[in-house]
Amino acid sequence: MKLTLRDLADKLGCRLIGDGSITVAIVSSLQSATSDGLVFVEDAQHLDATLGSSAAAVIAGDFAAGDFPASTASKPILISPQPRLTFARAAKLLRDPDGNRAIHPSAIVPDSAEIGKNVAIGARAVLGERVKAGDETAIGAGSVIGDGVVIGSHCRIDPNVTIYSGTTIGDRVIVKAGAVLGGAGFGYVRDAQTGRYEQSPQIGRLAIEDDVEIGANSTIDRGALDETRIGRGTKIDNLVQIGHNCQIGQDVVMASQTGISGSVTVEDNVIIGGQVGIADHVRIEAGAILGAQCGIPTKKVIRGKGVVFWGTPARPIREYLKELAFLSRSAKKDR
Repeated sequence: MKLTLRDLADKLGCRLIGDGSITVAIVSSLQSATSDGLVFVEDAQHLDATLGSSAAAVIAGDFAAGDFPASTASKPILISPQPRLTFARAAKLLRDPDGNRAIHPSAIVPDSAEIGKNVAIGARAVLGERVKAGDETAIGAGSVIGDGVVIGSHCRIDPNVTIYSGTTIGDRVIVKAGAVLGGAGFGYVRDAQTGRYEQSPQIGRLAIEDDVEIGANSTIDRGALDETRIGRGTKIDNLVQIGHNCQIGQDVVMASQTGISGSVTVEDNVIIGGQVGIADHVRIEAGAILGAQCGIPTKKVIRGKGVVFWGTPARPIREYLKELAFLSRSAKKDR
């Protein structure tokens, strides 16, 4: 999709320096830039090199609006206080629209389903009874959507996704290939006499709010009796497990191979690194940062906005590094 720099600046809220009639079609790295490409630069020391690239135009910070000699040379500049964020938004604007907005003949869509305008449903997808899919939503090939599932507008459900009954999904949600949403949680009761395990009821719901992204092959269990909820704007990487009854807040970022046990609360704006393990009934308070491979024991409360936690059991990284230094000195003394 092509846009003039003038149109792009208007849509992105940028100040334009240079020829606004020039068109751009793609975003790219500096190394692969082409004559119809758009690149970005975040610091003044790399501005000259960026302006010397093959790109048609540059997104740059406020520093490029000053009296730099390069700022009046070579090519147009879009001035933004957050160049990387503006670059990401430009990428969405320049993305080619999905032209294949049809329901494939092999898809199973019952008469009771409520399908919005311009919805795409891929080959061999199966929709249950009373499924709702909002306008401009796409459901990929081989996906299975359970009875009564509600999917909002402008969502993208990639191939081979399974969504169980009792799941509701908001608007602009992306679910990547192989994800399983709303399955039964891992909850069992042990018979003290026989030593055998029987599953406790797993009959609750899963609610996913607007603008959430769920990575490939991730799984999110429904509530046991009540609800599991994923808050607005949360981004979940591939291969993440979220157990039953979890309450995940807004704008949480969660990296790959993280495992969250049942009944965990993660408040808004938490950052969780890769391979973090969180036991049941833990609370992670707003703004905390869990470094890779943290371990959080049962019923622990992690608090500290902007504080980085590390290790098992997780503690503030300064404390963790002091312990490592102490162990290192002790080991040297014992030699």
